[in-house]
Amino acid sequence: MQLIEISGQFRGMGINIATMTYDSVDTLKIIEENQGIEFPLLHDEGITYVNALGILNEDYDPGSRAYGVPHPGIFLLDLNGVIQAKFAEEGFRARPNFDGILEAAANL
Repeated sequence: MQLIEISGQFRGMGINIATMTYDSVDTLKIIEENQGIEFPLLHDEGITYVNALGILNEDYDPGSRAYGVPHPGIFLLDLNGVIQAKFAEEGFRARPNFDGILEAAANL
């Protein structure tokens, strides 16, 4: 996971990382343990935040195994929880460019 590799750069800027997914809490715990992740992995119960942020990948119908998959994205929030920058891709395999994200984070 590329985010693990660059998490130290974010920490060096005083930026905390948290991720959110529709995966179950049990799955997230396994991922956390197997990959040595040191930042929070949050479970989006009922894809509430995916829907609120408008990032639901609508290629999958309700009831399908992949329903709930969001378009990959990264949001940079300020200390008040206000989104200051966002980065997203259309397909679930593509990921936003981390060089641009690090640059934007440095300018916050």
